[in-house]
Amino acid sequence: MSEQQTHTILRFAAIFLLIVVGFVCVIVQILYVQNAKSERDLWQPIEQSQVKTDIVIRPNRGNILDCHGNVLASSVPQYYVYMDTRVEALHLGGDTLFHKYVDSIADGLSAILKDTTPQYYRERMKRAFYAKNNRQRVVKVTPRRVNYIEKKQIEQLPLVKRGYYKSGFQYENQHLRSKPYGSLGSRTIGNIYQESGIGYAGLEKSMESYLHGKEGLSVRQKVAGRLDDVPVIEAEDGCNIVTTLDAELMDICETALRSRLNITEADWGCCIMMETRTGEIKAICNLDRTEEGRYVEKENHAVQRVEPGSTFKTLALLAVLDDSKMDLYDSIRVTAKPWEYNGVSHTDSHPKDTVYTLRSALAVSSNIAFAKMVTGSYEHKAERFVNKLRSMGVCDSIKIPIPGTETPRIDVPKDKATLSKMAYGYSVELSPLQLVTCYNAIANDGRMVQPMLVKRIERNGEVEERFKTETMHSHISSPTALKEVRTALHDVVWDNNLGTASVRHWAGKIVGYKAQSDLVHIAGKTGTAQLMQNGRYTSDKHRITFVGYFPEENPEYTCICMINHPHNYHAYDAGWDCGRVVREIAEKTMAYAGVYVLKNGQKVWTKTR
Repeated sequence: MSEQQTHTILRFAAIFLLIVVGFVCVIVQILYVQNAKSERDLWQPIEQSQVKTDIVIRPNRGNILDCHGNVLASSVPQYYVYMDTRVEALHLGGDTLFHKYVDSIADGLSAILKDTTPQYYRERMKRAFYAKNNRQRVVKVTPRRVNYIEKKQIEQLPLVKRGYYKSGFQYENQHLRSKPYGSLGSRTIGNIYQESGIGYAGLEKSMESYLHGKEGLSVRQKVAGRLDDVPVIEAEDGCNIVTTLDAELMDICETALRSRLNITEADWGCCIMMETRTGEIKAICNLDRTEEGRYVEKENHAVQRVEPGSTFKTLALLAVLDDSKMDLYDSIRVTAKPWEYNGVSHTDSHPKDTVYTLRSALAVSSNIAFAKMVTGSYEHKAERFVNKLRSMGVCDSIKIPIPGTETPRIDVPKDKATLSKMAYGYSVELSPLQLVTCYNAIANDGRMVQPMLVKRIERNGEVEERFKTETMHSHISSPTALKEVRTALHDVVWDNNLGTASVRHWAGKIVGYKAQSDLVHIAGKTGTAQLMQNGRYTSDKHRITFVGYFPEENPEYTCICMINHPHNYHAYDAGWDCGRVVREIAEKTMAYAGVYVLKNGQKVWTKTR
């Protein structure tokens, strides 16, 4: 082998050896970086800063509007303001940058937020800057949330306007819903969880899939030394829900109900008003009494079933008349003494020895007469009575987007005693919404319509889905039976001698009017039900109700008022309390609709509609 060949081989050997040594060094360095804690702590943050991170973009939640487009619930941007004093720029040159601007930032925060002194903010930021605990070095600049305008003003403060990596200022968006009308219809409109922005009550919950919208996606990555969010999928904002509610009519209903509750000091009360022909719900209000004696929206009593008491007599009468068991002018004898029937004692609130027709029995609301009417017609055919009620739609479920809506409970009685109590509204349960739906059908010539709460769904100003009136039953009974029942309901309000919702007498004189009004004619029925406590009915706790429709000549609205356990009364009078609430609602509603003009509660002139 020549000397030149030997030299060439040695050169290649040396190069190969250097490559092997370099490769081994690289392997050793990789193992060291992966296993040495100091090196791992140094490089992992750098690695993570280069990794693309998926960021969820939350959409704007849709608004809830009334039928005229007034906002009932809307998302309002508010923020918590934080300062991360760990930001490296604040510590350059020792603490030069922080101390240079801390005073001007404190002065600016105090001027913008107007809630405390600059000294408060200065000390708060300094405490965080010098804190040894890493968590304490991130401080919530102000305990309260700031609105969008305040946030924009804060972002223009010295140093803060340079962004997070210079000032450490960052913002946490809060999911807040504003209700411009305050507590008006709050339980029906509902609420959302602040943390997640998801609805948990009322329309906010039931319409969540429409209101929430669709999340978007962006990728956060470090490019040229700065973090940027690069959108991948755009967020899709939620839809607006246009309801059938009318803010003005809701205010009328709540004002009338609240006024009467303050007088009676009742546990709770609720009102519902719906359009007779369409079934559109124009107002729902629920008021519960707090320990301090105030009334607030807490429970949605409108959709919770209760024993309806004497308001159920109207439905029992319609069943008997439609089944041709009796005629409206058939007579029933009652006595001042209780009527004993299969171990149950039936009594009247106005006991006397007399003879009532079915028409007058409804007007005076005789329990004895109705117990005799139902047992005489269905004593051995209780199932037929219940089936008749079912065919009338009394037992139908209400399809309405309010969580917790309960279905009626009307079971076939197992004994005659239970059947006799069902005649005047015990041993059966309906919600106020179900009850007003039944009366609405009577006012609507027998056509029962499904209550409506949502008219349409809009996205970006365009109608995405529209809801129409749905008929539950085209005829709940014969036209003749309906006409006779409406005649009896007229007497409840307008028969000054018998009607439980007509007038109040004292010493043989009329001293007050219940549901009677010289502005608008109302027809309807009162109801009083004893409350059950510890498995027994109590004689000193009652639930009182009035449900009716107006104007009687051509019904446009059906309305119910229910008040639970008035404390401030020794005598319970559904016509005087609930009837007067519905009267006030009817008068103001017709004035609002342009039928006439009210001034100080008096009709000034009639408008041409």
